[in-house]
Amino acid sequence: MKMVAGDLISQNIPPLKTSDTGQTALNLMEIFRISHLPIVNSQDFLGLISDSDIYDMNQPEEPIGNHELTLLKPYVTTEQQFFEVIGLASRLKLTVIPVLDNNNHYKGVITTTDLIRHIAGISSMEQPGGIIVLETTERDYSLSQIAQIVESNNIKVLSMYITSPLESTKLEVTLKVNSTDLVSVLRTFERYNYDVKTWVTTDDSLDRFYSERFDLLMKYLNM
Repeated sequence: MKMVAGDLISQNIPPLKTSDTGQTALNLMEIFRISHLPIVNSQDFLGLISDSDIYDMNQPEEPIGNHELTLLKPYVTTEQQFFEVIGLASRLKLTVIPVLDNNNHYKGVITTTDLIRHIAGISSMEQPGGIIVLETTERDYSLSQIAQIVESNNIKVLSMYITSPLESTKLEVTLKVNSTDLVSVLRTFERYNYDVKTWVTTDDSLDRFYSERFDLLMKYLNM
């Protein structure tokens, strides 16, 4: 089952009304640690206001509807795919992404935190274990052989994804496995002439690794 935008809507973040003040908006942004909030009257999405927009008003105690604001109106529909949501957030540097239904009625927002959590879930980031990154060619790549090598060392593959670096004829295979004791499986990969590019086992290193990979994903989607 593919994850769509409607499945990721946050139920916690309330939209603003034009009668709300700029200070109300700033207070909500601070509570939820975001830099944008949607303005909605009834079910009509009027636009997305940022903390910078409010500071530019110079009168945060006044209702936001009293000001002539040029607001962005980015949104996704409930049926759009997960990666389309990431692409929009990355392209416009948004902290929330409004979601509308097929009748253009406002349904809620998706936060970038929600997106990261979903990426963590589908890539088994939150499960204990280690990371192995292999480099191989398209001709030599064999999913069945890689899985067999891992399992022959009594380790299971939790998730795997493949990337092809720019201006390279090689593939980069990233494995998340359920063990942090990688010595034997690394030796087996080397025995089968796989180029082990890197491996990660400690929590601090895993956090850095995931952060770097998320940044690469954002750059890719922003191309």
